[in-house]
Order: sequence, then structure tokens, then C-alpha cells
Amino acid sequence: MLLSTMSAILRATKLPTSGPYPTLDPFLFCVYHSDDYPADESGGKMETTFPGNGSDFNPHAPYRMYHGHHIPGFPQHPHRGFETITATMEGLIDHADSVGNAGRYGEGDVQWMTAGGGVVHGEMFPLVHSDRPNSLRLFQIWLNLPAVSKMVQPSFAMFWNSDVPVYKTDDEKASVTVWAGDYFLEENVTQNSPPPDSWASDPSNDVAVLHITVQPGGSIVIPKANSSADINRSVYLIEGHESNVKVDGKVINEKVCLTMDATKDVPIELDQGAKEEVQILLLQGKPINEPVAQHGPFVMNTQSEIRDAFMDYQRTQFGGWPWPKDDIVFPQDKGRFALIDGKETRPPSSTTESCSS
Repeated sequence: MLLSTMSAILRATKLPTSGPYPTLDPFLFCVYHSDDYPADESGGKMETTFPGNGSDFNPHAPYRMYHGHHIPGFPQHPHRGFETITATMEGLIDHADSVGNAGRYGEGDVQWMTAGGGVVHGEMFPLVHSDRPNSLRLFQIWLNLPAVSKMVQPSFAMFWNSDVPVYKTDDEKASVTVWAGDYFLEENVTQNSPPPDSWASDPSNDVAVLHITVQPGGSIVIPKANSSADINRSVYLIEGHESNVKVDGKVINEKVCLTMDATKDVPIELDQGAKEEVQILLLQGKPINEPVAQHGPFVMNTQSEIRDAFMDYQRTQFGGWPWPKDDIVFPQDKGRFALIDGKETRPPSSTTESCSS
């Protein structure tokens, strides 16, 4: 649906009921995971048998196994030519990769991985609680790499929830979690630095990934883009569509992707009588403007490079898989941690944190 050129909203597209959301360059992929996994009943083995065959993506089910069988998630699989940003809101993820890095993160943590020339990783959803449900909510977002950076060395960064900037309006009825970018940051607060080879590492590319929450009676204004260059901006209404939120004065009452004019401020308002809070994702960035050749987990510029990626993976396995299982998860009481280049770190709040019940 096209809208008036006077509006900051250029186009509205209804979101699919399952699968990835539509994205604009420099983004390649965006998926919202919301799963209500039950309590683990296996006595800490985290191998409760669930219904599903490992490929169930039913949007009407309370949870999905994705490609897992006994453990939900995504067992080892390769990537080349782009980055993954995994931004969590609730629940935990166990990461392992072919470089030897690993981690358990969630509850507001953000993991940023540059696949570059090739990496194999697994993302599993451990059921760490035996006495209550293991709910999970997160976004995984793929950010493209320009041709000059597609074959860089893989890198891996973890931003603990205490380090992720959150802006709140004076009445605390609206908040913005800044997963990437410098929007809404106070003068004494700096954004978490993207990996060095990321498209987001250059401020002139004006990459932003924001999670915006507006409660009944709240309002907030998304400022126009920093750059005068051509900037793509998409706003996704992901929760609370029945609350009839106003975006740039237009009432939105369904889950949609709004393509925005990034040169204009965007006011967001929610009536005091709304049924529930509204949650919005914003993706923004200067387009890379290069050809995109994509086949499954590989994103390059030409089909010839895609064929090379498959041959390289078959020959080298991108370094091989150093873990004993394809669907590696860590002990139930391990707690959140990051193992990067052989050094293990923990969230600053605690070095002995346990996630078990």
C-alpha cells in the first residue's frame, strides 16, 4: 500500500504470519522468534521429547523446534559473506562455532557475529528451567557485507544487557533499546562498537537497530537520519497491533512493515485507553548498492562466488566442527558466559551466575 508523499510513511506491507520479514539494503534477513517452551522434565539433561520433527515452523503452535529434535534451535550450519545480529529480550541461546568460540547469552544480551570468509555455528535454545516455562523472544538480523569485506576473518562480539543502552522518556511510558546506532543516546553514553569489518562500523553508513516500546498514554519521536545521503529505514510493528498506535499520525492496527522517509522525524503515539503496549523494531542504514547473490546460508555478489562458497565448505568445512555434538548445549547451571579467543568472560553483575532452577 502506497501512502501520500507528504507522510513519513512511504509504503505499508503486511507482515507474514511466519518466516522472515521483508528487509531493505543493507539488511538481508530479519526474523522474530517468540516461543513458549515448557519446563525441562528430563532432570537437567535438557532433552525432553517434544512433538515435532525438527522442521516445524507452525506459527500457530506455542513453540517451534526449528531444526532441533530433542533440543530446540539450529544445529551447526555454515555462513559466508554477511553478519548476524542476535538481539534477545527473553530466554537464552547457546552458541558454538567452528572457530572455537562459544557462549550462553540472553535476557537482553546482544551477540554480533561477522561470518566473513566462512564460519560454522550452532544456535540452540537450552531449557535451563525445570520448575517453570522457558520462554524465548529474540530477533536475528542479517546485515550484508560489501564485496571488499566478504572474505574477512570471522569475528564474534558479545554485548551484555547491562552494556546495551536504553533510553526512556521522562514519563517512562516509552523506551528505546539501542542494539546498534547512536539514536537516543545521552552525551555521556556511547554505542557498543560493531565488529571492525562491519558496514555498521562506519558512522557515515548510519546503521541503526532499535527496539521501541510505547505504553498506553505514551509517545516518542524517532529523529530523522543523521546523514543527508540516501538512507533506508524500515519500521516493524511486531506486538500490540490491536492498540491502534499512531505512526506519523496514521492509525496502524495490524502487524506491518512501514518503509519510511528517513529525512523526516517520526512521531509515535499510543492512546491512554489502548489495550496493551506496542513494540516496534527499526532497521536503518545506507544501502551497499551492490549485486546480491544468495543461496541458503551464503551471500555473495555473483553466482560464481556462491559456487566457490559451496566448494570451499565441502573441502574445508570452514575449519571443522570442534564440538562433540551438532546441537551443542552447555550444562544447565552454566550461566551466561562468552568464550572468545580462548578467554571466558561473564556478565559484569556476577561471575558465578546460575541459570538453573
